[in-house]
Amino acid sequence: MDEPYPDASSPARTATLAALAMLAFAGNSLLCRLALKGTSIDAATFTFVRIASAALVLWLILAARGGDARRAGSWASAAMLTLYAVAFSYAYVALPAGAGALLLFGAVQATMIGYGLFRGERLTARQWLGLTLALAGLVWLVLPGLAAPQPLSSALMLVAGIGWGVYSLRGRGLADPTAATAGNFLRAFPIATVVFALAYRHATFDAAGFGYALASGALTSGLGYVLWYAALKRLDPATAATVQLSVSVLAAAGGVALLGEALSVRLVVSSVAILGGIALVIVNRRKR
Repeated sequence: MDEPYPDASSPARTATLAALAMLAFAGNSLLCRLALKGTSIDAATFTFVRIASAALVLWLILAARGGDARRAGSWASAAMLTLYAVAFSYAYVALPAGAGALLLFGAVQATMIGYGLFRGERLTARQWLGLTLALAGLVWLVLPGLAAPQPLSSALMLVAGIGWGVYSLRGRGLADPTAATAGNFLRAFPIATVVFALAYRHATFDAAGFGYALASGALTSGLGYVLWYAALKRLDPATAATVQLSVSVLAAAGGVALLGEALSVRLVVSSVAILGGIALVIVNRRKR
């Protein structure tokens, strides 16, 4: 069997793979928002096409190296993956790309840090300060006001982040995460089909929306995860978690540049508080 990852032995190659993966993850937010804002595709159809195309691409990648996705992954992880994908799509019906990505990755990190606390991990004073700062930024971002994101969509994105956080926790320590991801997407496909069937009466799409969903699944999800796991092989957990914080910034910049979204003071201040606070927790954990 071939090596499960591209060679990521050199620091420059690892950095390149990580950068491409972060661009892909930010691209997920941009493609979803672009599709739901600028085309006629609905959230359930977008999710169905995204999961189906990602499953196909990952299955082909795994088959090319002699693996079998049907024997990898689990139904529990597939359920968390589907929860993330469905809530993600419905949240982006009304959320700007930057605010959505910030809520998503804030919830992901909060879930994983909270799990550590539940398991008995102890935080230093600096880590508690960082956690408090991040939570304050998150609360301020969603407080009612002229610049606040839509409440229901914000709640859905937080649910998406929790789902992705649990999915990530379940995937820690896997010998071959690409195979597991392929298996999870294959299992997520029938679950997404049920969601699509329940929402079928309201299903709409056009060529552009279908294309964005296809790109989100095949490129920024399927290939994006392969790139990320290739880089992750050479990154320690704290560095990997810190690198993921860049997705929110990239998505916000892309939303302003490509989607014409406003860069509000609330979003900027909340971004600094949330990302800075989480970075304090992660960097301090790495030193320990």
